[in-house]
Amino acid sequence: MTGAKAGASASVLTEKKEKTSLGAKLLNAPYLLWSAVFIVVPILMVVFYAFSETVGYYEISFTAGGREYVCELPAAEDLTLEGAKEQAAAQAGVSLADATFTHASLEYRSGGFTLANLKEVWSPASRRAMLLSFLYSLAATAISLVIAYPFAYALSRSGAKSQRIQMLLIMLPMWMNMLVRTYSWQQILENNGVINKALAFLGLGPATMLGTSGAVILGMVYNYLPYMILPIYTVMSKIDVSLLEAADDLGCNWLQKLWRLILPLSVPGIISGLIMVFVPSISTFYISQKMSNGMIKLVGDLIESKIKDQWAGGGLNVGAAMSLVLMVIILVCTFVMNRFSDDDGGGMVV
Repeated sequence: MTGAKAGASASVLTEKKEKTSLGAKLLNAPYLLWSAVFIVVPILMVVFYAFSETVGYYEISFTAGGREYVCELPAAEDLTLEGAKEQAAAQAGVSLADATFTHASLEYRSGGFTLANLKEVWSPASRRAMLLSFLYSLAATAISLVIAYPFAYALSRSGAKSQRIQMLLIMLPMWMNMLVRTYSWQQILENNGVINKALAFLGLGPATMLGTSGAVILGMVYNYLPYMILPIYTVMSKIDVSLLEAADDLGCNWLQKLWRLILPLSVPGIISGLIMVFVPSISTFYISQKMSNGMIKLVGDLIESKIKDQWAGGGLNVGAAMSLVLMVIILVCTFVMNRFSDDDGGGMVV
């Protein structure tokens, strides 16, 4: 009897697990669909365009002698639209004067496999833009960490009411569009802006701020600082107060508590904050355009300009190749940070 009851219980537990597993799969189905449509598919499109070439051709339609002709001619550098019309008429064996053209345009489409787009990524202008993007994002991330860490610690040790007010002040700028925030800083830093007016009132003269590296980094720090504060604050708020009290009882000063207790426990939040600030900073483009008056070109600016060109000059393909290389760089940096987090006992950041 005991064996029969145990077998029945095991069967019931197995059935419950199967029902739970089926329910979990059904609940996860929308998220899996979302990931496939909005993450996997765009990445596959980027890879496709990055490794394909752009082929230009002239599509020409005309009538002559009561017959309709349709021609496609490969586009060459020295071939104009009028020249393509002449070639189309010649191929059809009719006179250009007898042809009535109904359609004539230059079209582009993806061709075969090529590595030329990746070679374009390593051009001098692209290498300089990537290097600047990397250095600026590192500077913005470091400055954000220096500002966010003590602020997050003070916030985590504040009272409940004070925490609500401070969190509201942190989140309030994020309720506005990033374009509005960046444009506001542009107005503040310009030659006739608030800061230069204050300097003129003090007799210190105007200072050139827009168009400098400092202005671009300032824009990055201002826009992405909350993404550094929030994960560090979340981790620090979970540190047990009794641990700090125990450290006081053992005779630790504030520096020892910070180095041996608070800092190791807050590593997961630091790593999350580093990634959340570094990733958007290295790929940003609008901030650099506005804060430098278009004088500093980062990799995001080059990608935007290439994508705007669309098919002309293979812009879409080169832009996709740049995006792919940037994606790989971000993944490598994220992997390194995750490994560093693991070595220090922190959590994995995805």
